[in-house]
Amino acid sequence: MKVIVIGNGGREHTIAWKLAQSMYVSEIICVPGNGGTAHEAKCRNVSPSDCDYINENASFNEAAVQIARHEGCIMAVIGPENPLADGIADAFWAADIPTVGAKEAAAQLEASKHLAKAFMTKYGVACAKSATFNDKDKALAYIEEQGAPIVIKADGLAAGKGVVVALTLQQARDAIKEIMEEGRVGKAGSKVVIEEYLRGTEISILAAVSVTPESAKAGNATILPFLPARDHKRLCEGAKGPNTGGMGAVSPVDDVTPLIQSQFEKNILQPTLRGLIEEGYDYRGFIFFGIMLTEDGPKCLEYNVRLGDPETQAVLPLMSFDFERLCESIINGDLNKFKLEWKKGYVVAPVAVSGGYPRDYKKGIPIFAEREELETSGAKVFIAGAIADRRSDHSTQENYTGLVTSGGRVLACSAYGDTFDAAWNKAYNALRTIHFEGMYYRKDIGMPGAAEST
Repeated sequence: MKVIVIGNGGREHTIAWKLAQSMYVSEIICVPGNGGTAHEAKCRNVSPSDCDYINENASFNEAAVQIARHEGCIMAVIGPENPLADGIADAFWAADIPTVGAKEAAAQLEASKHLAKAFMTKYGVACAKSATFNDKDKALAYIEEQGAPIVIKADGLAAGKGVVVALTLQQARDAIKEIMEEGRVGKAGSKVVIEEYLRGTEISILAAVSVTPESAKAGNATILPFLPARDHKRLCEGAKGPNTGGMGAVSPVDDVTPLIQSQFEKNILQPTLRGLIEEGYDYRGFIFFGIMLTEDGPKCLEYNVRLGDPETQAVLPLMSFDFERLCESIINGDLNKFKLEWKKGYVVAPVAVSGGYPRDYKKGIPIFAEREELETSGAKVFIAGAIADRRSDHSTQENYTGLVTSGGRVLACSAYGDTFDAAWNKAYNALRTIHFEGMYYRKDIGMPGAAEST
């Protein structure tokens, strides 16, 4: 079978890599893909702009459906949040192409922080108390009343850059000004959600979801959680510096005890499932639970309606089952019968970023790698922000990969080991073989003291 994968980040490279391992998958069409998927087994990048059969006025959703039809794809897997919020899953289903990805109505659980908080409150999901404002002065007055520390979130999609943990009132005031007045995250910041500051340590739990009105009526609606992971969001070692989209991830997480897992399922997962059912959502895809481990048990910080990045690069390599079969089970509504099987060890996945990230950074920087050492490291490189160098200006330089940077987060070195130390050493040995001007990475992913704690 042919599968179309939508997206061009590290998450999508990992999804395509995992799908390619299935005996049931003959080819994966990556739209638009990146420099990693361009060279991945069974994968082929297709950009809508390169397809002469697509009308130049077609929307991205329309173009993606036309590509899938042209290529004969019989399944779609959607990676990023923006296309989901724009209804791409609805478009594929309307074209009779079964799709792994939440439909537009359910995808608003990520597209609107306010809607997500209202949903959590309505269905009794354990979470921080919050208030929503579209008036800057009222937001500032609320902050003065509540005091600091406090959390300010842009309501809309902001590529991981719309959350500020303000430790002082001045930081909170500055955040409101930057988000609501100066437009730091664009339209996403026209409304803000201001939340209670929770003390604890963050984890991520990714899960498969299969909920439709039909499966709910039959009693088969399911959320199936994966192994817990931890994303390291701060730029610098010791969880310092500005927030980023993620500087690396590790899975599993040793401080998630059976008690915490049980509390998560009772107080977060099950109420979420009940809410998805009662709202009548058609949600066949993945969900990301951002969780804070507090003294009062786990609390839900946010929903993402897709797999996390870079958590995907740490969790999918631990899967001992066929990822394509999981996707089929999500689509067909028998996820409640699917058996998850996991490798017993660990995966560590540090991320290399462009100099200047998460602020301004250069693009088009050539990437070099000591190929032999990289291949023998035992790590897998997942490309995020890098593309093929069409100019080939550097083709004669030693160890040139043929890739240039195209984003802030450039790549992750993901390594499995029977122990955490084995995985960590493999990942960092691999990362040290890769070079590009301005390259930066944290050297403590997964280590004690590296996790974001409040």
